[in-house]
Amino acid sequence: MNRIITLFCFALATFSGSIAAEPIHLGIDVLEQSGFQAIAGKRVGLLTHPAGVNRRGESSIDVLRRAPNVRLVALFGPEHGIYGNEQANVPIDDRIDPRTGLPVYSLYGQYRKPTPKMLQGLDALVIDLQDVGVRSYTYVSCMRYAMEACFENGVEVVILDRPNPLGGLKVDGPPLDRQWRSYVGAFHVPYVHGLTIAELARMAKHTPGWMETPNQIREQGKLTIVPMRGWRRDMLWPQTGLRWIPTSPFIPDLSAVLGYAMTGLGAQVGGFSHGIGTPYPFRLLRYSGKSPAEVKAALKARRIPGLSYHIVQTQSAAGAPVTGVYVSVVDWQRVRPTELSFHMMQLAAAWSPDGNPFPRARNPDLFNKHVGSTAWWEEISQRGAQARVSGFVRQWSQQAEAFQKQSQRFWIYRN
Repeated sequence: MNRIITLFCFALATFSGSIAAEPIHLGIDVLEQSGFQAIAGKRVGLLTHPAGVNRRGESSIDVLRRAPNVRLVALFGPEHGIYGNEQANVPIDDRIDPRTGLPVYSLYGQYRKPTPKMLQGLDALVIDLQDVGVRSYTYVSCMRYAMEACFENGVEVVILDRPNPLGGLKVDGPPLDRQWRSYVGAFHVPYVHGLTIAELARMAKHTPGWMETPNQIREQGKLTIVPMRGWRRDMLWPQTGLRWIPTSPFIPDLSAVLGYAMTGLGAQVGGFSHGIGTPYPFRLLRYSGKSPAEVKAALKARRIPGLSYHIVQTQSAAGAPVTGVYVSVVDWQRVRPTELSFHMMQLAAAWSPDGNPFPRARNPDLFNKHVGSTAWWEEISQRGAQARVSGFVRQWSQQAEAFQKQSQRFWIYRN
């Protein structure tokens, strides 16, 4: 255990760089410091979760409740709920919040998109959600659907911006084919998109085809951004000096944030596990029928830039011993976060005892909704262990670079 802590600290130091000299002020901080100017005198709803806090760690719910010139009248919850204690993929019912007495409308239950009744009487919907910088994380989808509903019902949208924990310069992975747009892929962006949640909102509002709302209504919809102060694009989360609050049960820390981008796709089909249920979610790789030494050797042979691998022993949540291969980042500048997942898929095709597992996937549509690339599905399902990973990685890198240039006109922050 001490060895893995040492390895993690080394990787984190490499990943993070120096802490910001000036404190970062989040959107909620800037809103409060302005005297709540953007929502003064308005009846508002708040879409948030436990990571929706100010720089002092106070819930945005409490900040808005005590605002002297704002009337907070309703709460809206994404996947995992406003308190983060709901399981993934489990529908959540509307309820009355026992702590505040406010109605809580679930946007991960009977409805994913706020209904006119939910929005009735609101002047504005404030959105304060911490994203992880990865396309398949559902909070940005929740934001998009909420924006559509608000624009269609004449309700202003106010986005309180937050850092992208992976920074604003790293863009990587396959873009989303239109046919796979879903709640785990609401925007046509590379898998690691390099934008803050407010920048995504701006791009969605001003890019035809990114929302279901008719163009005229989308263009007329009112979107107000409350930006951060002090954040730069080259900042990763540790450089902000802010405390990470788990955004979902399996993303307890920064290690899991980065791991989600690196291994989340690679363990969906084929037999790899990636540490869920251990102290190292999305970082600890195992494959049934292969020893940790064999897994490590196979990964090292791929020579994936910026990564190293270490065999570690730990315990599952139930106390059972677990030995796996921990993935460390040793050079963030060289890492293409999603590359590892596609090598995992190719290895899974090579190691499967009964042949290529991808054509037999129980839910290929869900896999494709996450990955987003029909061309890759055809490649891995038809060629299996012979899939041309390096060619796809090069192509996606070129497409990611083109996307980043396209997105720059929506950037709020520079270096």
